[in-house]
Amino acid sequence: MKSSIPRRTLVATLALSLGACATPEPTPEPAAATPVPLAVPDNLVDLTHAFGDDTIYWPTDTRGFELEVLAAGHTEAGFYYAANRFSSAEHGGTHLDAPIHFAEGRPAADEIPLERLVGRGVVVDVGEAASADRDYQVGVADFEAWEARNGRLPNDVIVLLRTGYGQRWPDRAGYLGTESTGPEAVPELHFPGLHPDAARWLAAERKIAAIGLDTPSIDFGQSTLFESHVALFEAEIPAFENVANLDQLPETGFLVVALPMKIRGGSGGPLRIIAMW
Repeated sequence: MKSSIPRRTLVATLALSLGACATPEPTPEPAAATPVPLAVPDNLVDLTHAFGDDTIYWPTDTRGFELEVLAAGHTEAGFYYAANRFSSAEHGGTHLDAPIHFAEGRPAADEIPLERLVGRGVVVDVGEAASADRDYQVGVADFEAWEARNGRLPNDVIVLLRTGYGQRWPDRAGYLGTESTGPEAVPELHFPGLHPDAARWLAAERKIAAIGLDTPSIDFGQSTLFESHVALFEAEIPAFENVANLDQLPETGFLVVALPMKIRGGSGGPLRIIAMW
């Protein structure tokens, strides 16, 4: 008897049946991703002073760093829980000076390009001169001496000035030149800084990304006009102050990562800065 099922339907049904009975081909495993080669640094140096009760702030800031414990202990559910609230001025401890700090209309803390905060670093060591003179100002001659040994300062480099005063932290008298606080302490400040002529030279003649040092201010302690701040910040060059452990770095050949708290509209802020090579 002739089948009433069309031939085309029979062929399709048979093919499906055979496919269901056949052993399926194994699904190939996805190829392993090719690892991206990363250079793991042999050396990591923390250039940041920890924030706490002994953190040094500008003498006119009499509050300093404040940490309020909100919780510290085991909860009713059985797990441990800790949480704090902190208060701090922008300019104290290891911190960023954003260009807007002394230059109207220039970038605030949240507007500084990352290219100015991450890059190749160099150390200009003036420790001997600064040890002999608390009011020493790093001059163009110091940078020219560095270049005589190492070649011209690279473009977009982060310059770190080592005065040796970072080793005096947190001794206020040794670091600032005075233990006094309040406005009357400002005339008593004695520590090294960057000479305004050198600041203008760096801004006009060298294309640096940022600059930092191991004292409380880019301008030396006795400055009243803060000309180095003005010259650098008008050129949108940020500064890092109260930098730690510069004695652990070579003159050149390392990378700096300087990431401040991203305060919208901030004139500065707490900074975590490291070096690696």
